[in-house]
Amino acid sequence: MDRKLAAIFIADAVSSTAAMERDEEQAVTDIASQLQSIRIAVESNNGRVFNKAGDSILAEFASPRNAILAALEGRARLAAHGNADAMRYGLHLADVLVDGEDLLGDGVNLTARIQSEAAPGDILVSDAFFSQVRRASPCKFDPPVQRQFKGISEPIVVYRVKERMDAHLYQADASRTDVTATRRPNSVAVVPFRTSSSADEDQTFLADGLAEDLILELSRIQGLFVVSRTAANELRDRDPVEIGRNAGVGFVLSGSVRKMGNRVRLNVSLYSGDNGSVIWSDRIQRDFQELLDVLDDVVVRVASTVFGRIEQAEIRAAKLKRPESMTAYEHYLRGMELHRLGGVTLDNYREAVAWFDRAIAEDKNFSRGYSMKVCSASNLDDFDFDAAQKMIEKALRLDPEDADAHRIMGNMQLRIHRDFTKAYIHYERAMQLAPNNAHIVGLVAAFHIFNGDPEMGLEMLDRAEIMDPFIPVWILENRIRAYFVMGKFDEMLACARSLPFQTRCSRIYRAVVSMKHGDEQRARQLIAATLADDPNLTSEYVRLQELYRDENIVKEILELAENAGLAMPAGASG
Repeated sequence: MDRKLAAIFIADAVSSTAAMERDEEQAVTDIASQLQSIRIAVESNNGRVFNKAGDSILAEFASPRNAILAALEGRARLAAHGNADAMRYGLHLADVLVDGEDLLGDGVNLTARIQSEAAPGDILVSDAFFSQVRRASPCKFDPPVQRQFKGISEPIVVYRVKERMDAHLYQADASRTDVTATRRPNSVAVVPFRTSSSADEDQTFLADGLAEDLILELSRIQGLFVVSRTAANELRDRDPVEIGRNAGVGFVLSGSVRKMGNRVRLNVSLYSGDNGSVIWSDRIQRDFQELLDVLDDVVVRVASTVFGRIEQAEIRAAKLKRPESMTAYEHYLRGMELHRLGGVTLDNYREAVAWFDRAIAEDKNFSRGYSMKVCSASNLDDFDFDAAQKMIEKALRLDPEDADAHRIMGNMQLRIHRDFTKAYIHYERAMQLAPNNAHIVGLVAAFHIFNGDPEMGLEMLDRAEIMDPFIPVWILENRIRAYFVMGKFDEMLACARSLPFQTRCSRIYRAVVSMKHGDEQRARQLIAATLADDPNLTSEYVRLQELYRDENIVKEILELAENAGLAMPAGASG
């Protein structure tokens, strides 16, 4: 038999035997309807059902991310009809045997065992599966638990899907992997560097961190278009010609890195995005302490090649300030690696904060250590707003040219103080300092929508999507807000349905518009689907996320969402 690696998905009906005993015909009808909802979710996420065993459905996916999206969508479809707990789900990544249209082997058996341990409505995934989606999952997970399954000799680590996640760097539009962008002049993509071993965390954080630093450095040069780090991550395993076509760039920078004690070996190549030919390449081996100087040279060479000629002084003026201690920089890179993984598990943010603390301890003048600590800590329950305000102010004193520090300060002014004037100042400065950062452009677009200028917001979202063909979904969903406040409800609904997967925002706004149109049943179904992703969600979430300057807009959204079934927070009165 042939073998292949596949993401295995199993959904199984809960308490089907008891239901059969009560009313066999009704149970058969109900289960068939539920399995059909699951099949639709599987096929709409590019999966294939390879077996159906009575009250179970077995499917395969080439992409683990699509598999978990299918599980979330399937559960939401059932929840919309009051059956959120009708199924339990198990997902695993395994090398399986191919027998015609069927898949067999230990991998399928283990997926079934994982599924059988799930509570009604729960989604459990194996550690092997989790390792593939932790950068691309639209949901958070509970801490891992070790389980011993019947018939499986070794304990298996499993994760339970906890809830939807609002904003994550890698929540890209998975449906756009074959996008062809218009070729831009003076453009370059920096794809994450390769390592000698993908399992070596010491190598991985360094490789991704150095590539991101090059993106930051190059994006600050006026007139040079640099593909966003989100798009670069989506394109990391493709050849230069495919990257050039998909990202719309003329040049592709890639390489490999290996750290051996205090020495670093760096191979860097610049390719033509037209034909894949090597423009130049370099092999560098230096002490780790000299690494930043090496990056400076790479930035100069890339810019010089792309522009034809550029003054080195201009590049130096555009550069981020460097930490005084390489140990601090190494701690910072470790923190960034965990921060990029986001809230997939809360431990990522906690560990990121600890690494940023180490960076600050090593170098009190390292501005990025302070700003990124605030960014990570803001996702934790014990976030200290006053301390964060002082910390980000210090970061800006140390380096007034740090675009991320201005971005974070803008967020704080908007979310904590509702000071739209100060928020605008910092957002605009962030865009001036990093004109090619689609993430920042998307945030500023949301600001304009909240501030009463949805037309400007839509214009900036178009710009962000042109800059980043793989832009995260949580930025795209701001179009929903813009169309809503403009009263263009048909456009809003079409925009919401066109997202590659549904978010809290998209479903809540769809429910609100359904209420405005008098379709309370549909609105309640949408809120029920939203609660399937997060049963503890209340209208307090809406109040915290919808930051409109016109508070009447927020009041209307809250009232309609609550009337559709979104509970008020404990202790609140209507």
